Formats: sequence, structure tokens, C-alpha cells
Amino acid sequence: MNPYRYFIGEIEAALGAMQAAGELPPVLDFSALTAEPPRDPAHGDIATNAAMVLSKAAGKKPRDIAEALLVRLKANPDVVDGAVAGPGFINLKVRDAFWRARLGDCLAAGIGYGDSTVGAGKKVNVEYVSANPTGPLHVAHARGAVVGDALANLLLKAGYDVTKEYYINDAGAQVDILGRSTYLRYKEALGEDIGDIPGGLYPGEYLKDVGAALAKRDGARWIDKPEADWLPEMRAFAISTLMAEIKEDLATLGVDIAVYSSERALVESGAVDRAFEALGKQGLIYQGRLEPPKGKAPDDWEDREQTLFRATRFGDEVDRPLKKSDGGWTYFANDIAYHYDKFQRGFADMIDIWGADHGGYVKRMKAAVSAITAGKGALDVKLCQLVRVLKNGELVRMSKRAGTFVTLRDLLDEVGPDVVRFTMLTRKNDASFDFDLVKATEQSRDNHVWYVQYAHARTHSVMRQAAAAGVSTDGLALAPLDRLADPSELALVRLIAQWPRQVEAAALAHEPHRIAFYLYDLAAAFHAHWNHGREQPGLRFVIEGDPEVTRARLALVQAVGFVIGSALKVFGVKPVEEMR
Repeated sequence: MNPYRYFIGEIEAALGAMQAAGELPPVLDFSALTAEPPRDPAHGDIATNAAMVLSKAAGKKPRDIAEALLVRLKANPDVVDGAVAGPGFINLKVRDAFWRARLGDCLAAGIGYGDSTVGAGKKVNVEYVSANPTGPLHVAHARGAVVGDALANLLLKAGYDVTKEYYINDAGAQVDILGRSTYLRYKEALGEDIGDIPGGLYPGEYLKDVGAALAKRDGARWIDKPEADWLPEMRAFAISTLMAEIKEDLATLGVDIAVYSSERALVESGAVDRAFEALGKQGLIYQGRLEPPKGKAPDDWEDREQTLFRATRFGDEVDRPLKKSDGGWTYFANDIAYHYDKFQRGFADMIDIWGADHGGYVKRMKAAVSAITAGKGALDVKLCQLVRVLKNGELVRMSKRAGTFVTLRDLLDEVGPDVVRFTMLTRKNDASFDFDLVKATEQSRDNHVWYVQYAHARTHSVMRQAAAAGVSTDGLALAPLDRLADPSELALVRLIAQWPRQVEAAALAHEPHRIAFYLYDLAAAFHAHWNHGREQPGLRFVIEGDPEVTRARLALVQAVGFVIGSALKVFGVKPVEEMR
């Protein structure tokens, strides 16, 4: 049960009663109502904006609505007090027994606590990583992989039907460059001195292995053949080899993507032509000229008639070209076709995780999705800012194998997948991020990974201590929870009860980093409560001679462990039972 969603229902019921009594207009929109914890716990347990958001439509002052609404809410047996604050906010104080019952919900559900039906089985496609198959994944790809995977897991927990997808950009100029770069390494593997890597080709040493593997398989078969003969083979072999490496790195990171879609296969299937035809039928394609982009000199701009998509009708700044000067499709046209393909596969809701360098592409892609789906599809794009890898505050040198960047494999080898996954989620995706290898593994409260894992390990330590003292830890859902009466205990109970709300709110906002912030707060509250027990023996978890209090407190500890375990499952991080 999400207690805050429950109170939204109670608030709506009270408002409905006010409407029936003629105190409010019969038609009002309740969709913007909220029920959430007040910023200051001293103000109560539940705060609602109901009077504020309904004031204008109801034609009444917010405080007048709030005071009348508060009278009805106080009739709820779970509400012990309430007050109108400021211009019309309502703060409610809820019975302790109500919160203890939510602790019982947690104990009954285990790590399934927080599972929600808010998604109602709605299909969602989450596309992430989607790195060009021209080299190994780097740390920026790692951030997108973690954000996308955690978001997909979060949506699953919230009741959505989620498909995880990777779009392989295996068409276009960059994979032709990959093919030529591979051919150079192939000749090198056969003993030819290739000298310095020419400009415009990929210089990373990772292609040495690809070239050597191809030379082993085919010998000198492609030497002295024209490019038209060897380029398709070099390209296909390199893509296949590098995608296998990418999948292996993702698997090590704990990312299991269900669907891999090929851009080349999409184009060859005629999907771009079909998308073009669909836009044309809506009158959204025309021949025209574009003004030069701001900052372009006249001699730097090709003024020509082009095939254009009317993107400005859907919120973009300018209309967008769909064909290049050679008559081939633009990348944008291919991307429209890909998202149309998603829509035709049943995904009206699409989420794309992109690198920050694609920020200028967001508006046009959203415009395209709105157009190609006739307004029935929605695209949310989450941009991930770049990641700097540091060690003791100093920038880590680039990987020689990669040529220009630190690879995901380097990072995984250094700190392990769990640390990578959790640490990448301790900042919002669109905030810049410094990944310090030392700080990510130090044992301090400043290291969120360690601090949360330590809290989980402590819950298991308490259970082991209780078992050693002869206290049964079975059936704690039936413990006398009314014996939890200390303010610090009840504060922890209320924080545990926030978990279902955190799941739903983070899922609806598409923001998995919120879970990291909540986890840190829960861990901090549990560590603080642990310390209270050291300072005040009467607050210890195991009280000799008082089995009821002991079992109630063990139930509280077990619930903390369940919530941390539930949240770490969303993150794809294995919770530890003992710190080593």
C-alpha cells in the first residue's frame, strides 16, 4: 500500500462530499492533487495542496476550501490532528498505528514491498546504450547503460510492461570508416607495415585484435582486391566482433538487453520508405529551401532545394531535411523510421537514453514521433552528461587500447559492476559527474555505495546476534509492532512507509536517481538509530527479558533490510550480508 496514494483517495472522497453538499462546483479536476511528506516533519505526516490547486476553478479562497476540507479529513479515524498552513496548505498528523500497519505490509511482502500497479501493464520501450559498434564501450556509455537499465527495472516494479532495447547504428559513413580501419589492421596482421594511422580512420588498438582474427580466418584473401569487394566483409566482421565485445561488457555490468535492432536491417526492409509515405499522406513532406543556420557564413552553406519534414508544426525550430544531396536518406529519416517501427510494435510510450552531445536532436525527434504516430505516441529523452574518471582527484589517463577514452571494461576491472552501477545513479542523469575511483571504494558515509551496503549488512548482523542470543527471527510479521514507541523508531517506520511512494514517483518522473537519494536517507536513519542503541541501552534491538519488544525491534530491522534489498534490486546491485 502506498499510504500517500491512499490519502489522495481520502482527500478526493472528502472533496466529493463537499461537491455533493454544494460547497464546491460539481465539476473539478483533481489530477494535480498531491499528498506527500511535509518538508519539516514537525508539521505532520501528510501535506496536501488540494485547496491551492482547486481555488481558481472553484472560485474560492484557498484557505476557505482548506478549512472546510480539513474538517472532513479529521473525521478519518487515522487522522489525529491537522492544520491549515500558509495560503492554504493542509498538514495532517496520522496515528502511529497507521504507520505501524505499513511496517506490517513491508514484512509481509519482503523485497516485493513497493511493487505497484500504477503502470497498469502499459507497454514501454526503453532504448539505451545504442553505441555505434565502432569500438568498445566507454564510461559515458556506462552511465547511459546504468541509467537505462535502472529506469527499466524501476518501471517494471511500478507495474509497466517493459522492453529493453539497443539500436545498433550499423548503417552510414561511420561503419564504412570502421571497415576501412579494419582493413588496415587486417593488412598489418598479415605483416604489412601500415605506418601511422591516416586521419579519419579509427586509431584505437582494439582493432588490432579484429584484424588479426580476420587474417586468421581468411588469410590473404582480401589483399589487392578492390574496396567494393572487401569493404562489406570488413564492415560486417568488425561490427559482429565489436558487438560481441559490447554485449560481453554489458553482461559483466549486469545489463541484459532483450532486443537488439539493426539500423541496416531496418533500412533494407524498406521501413524508411514506409515512414516517408506515412508522413507524406499527412501532408508533412515538401520540397523547399532552408535558411542558413545561425553563425554560418554564406559560403559555408549549401543553398539547395531539399526534401523537408514539417517539424515546426510539432514544436521544432526549423523544418528538417530527410534526404541528402546524393539522394540517400539522412540519419534523421532513419531514426524516424526506427521510432515508427517501435510504435508499430505496440510501443506508444518510448524512452530513449542519449549522450549529452545529442541534446540538439531532442526537439526534432520528439516532433517526428508526434507526427509519425498522429499524436498517439510519446517520446521521453533522458540525456546523460559526460563522466570524468578521476583517481584521488586527478584525471585518469586515457586507455591505450581504446586510443582516446577510458573504457567500461577498465572501470569494471578497477571497482566492479556493483560500485559502477550504484555510483552512476548518485547524480541526476543530466548533471555532470566525476567518478573518482578512490572515493567510490572508500569506507565512509560520503561513499553512498558503501554506506547503504553497510546498513544492509548491519540488518543481517542484528539478526545473527539475535539468533546467537536464542531469539527467534521467524514470523516477525506477527510481532507486536505496537511496542515500537520511541520517536526514532517511529521516524524509521515512517521512512520505510515512503518506499512505495518513492517507487511510483520515480517511475512516473523517469528518474531512478531519486531512489539513490532515498536509500541514503534510509541508511542514515538506520545508522543513527543503531547509534542511539549504543548510547541508550534501553533502545537496543535485543532486550534481555523482554521478548515482545525484542521481536518488534527485530521486525523493524528486517523491514529496513527488505527495503534496501528491494531498492538495490531495482539498481541491479547485489546487497551484501556481511562487510569484508
